[in-house]
Amino acid sequence: MSDPLVQIGSDRLSAGVSSLGAEMQRLTASGRPLLWHGDPAFWSGRSPVLFPIVGRAPGDAIWVDGQEFPMAQHGFARRSSFDLTASGPDFCRHRLTDSDATRAAWPFRFALTVEHRIGGATLSVTATVDNRDDRPMPFGLGFHPAFLWPLPGAGGQSHSITLANGAEPEMARVSGGLLAPGRFASPFRDGALTLDPALFAEDAAIFPQGAGDALSYSAESGPRLTFRLRNLPNLALWSKPGAPFVCIEPWHGMAAAIGAGPELSARPFTVTLEPGGAAEFGFEVSVAE
Repeated sequence: MSDPLVQIGSDRLSAGVSSLGAEMQRLTASGRPLLWHGDPAFWSGRSPVLFPIVGRAPGDAIWVDGQEFPMAQHGFARRSSFDLTASGPDFCRHRLTDSDATRAAWPFRFALTVEHRIGGATLSVTATVDNRDDRPMPFGLGFHPAFLWPLPGAGGQSHSITLANGAEPEMARVSGGLLAPGRFASPFRDGALTLDPALFAEDAAIFPQGAGDALSYSAESGPRLTFRLRNLPNLALWSKPGAPFVCIEPWHGMAAAIGAGPELSARPFTVTLEPGGAAEFGFEVSVAE
């Protein structure tokens, strides 16, 4: 039986959030869907939260202080059942805490709180990580929302990702799910990228640095989605060739690099929280129709 969604919204936006993974599974503006619906023929995800790793680990295993632990791609949070700790008409808050199962994969006491909140035409998603352990805690965290491509009312039109900082960040790729060596010329020109399925023929386009903290996704007509990012320095764009969605993924942490050591703390952009510490990550998306 499917998990009932917590429904939140305003007169402009509405969303439905599942306790499985604290994943937003529906986002609509004026009754029109914006979020990918999870057709497993292409990809069953919708907007998973990636924790405590982003990307893949060599052999699907991480090492912490020299000890090996099994860890699937993008971590266990997206497959975990969260507790609903608070909700109202315009927000919901879910929390995941450590258990025997999580400590068997990542040996720390922690809390991961994910809040979805809607105000007017803006959705805000915030993840807070608390270290409840007595030693430093390394992890990565990312968001993986998939939006319809084409957007409602924009069929047959070109779609663009535009960086607010006008940058042309260099691009990285993955091979076998791991971060490949070398960097490639940026597909952005003066901060703008016209989406093309060919960009994803070799998996995700990853921008480790320089994409900034604000961007937009739009077509010539139809809705325009404007994003603001908090404490998320890495950006990835991903789709499957022929699939009618594009994932706009802000991260703090990336896949393990090919040939690098197995320690979780050595992964690019790993966050390390001291005992009793907390860190917050988030994004906002505002919809103009």
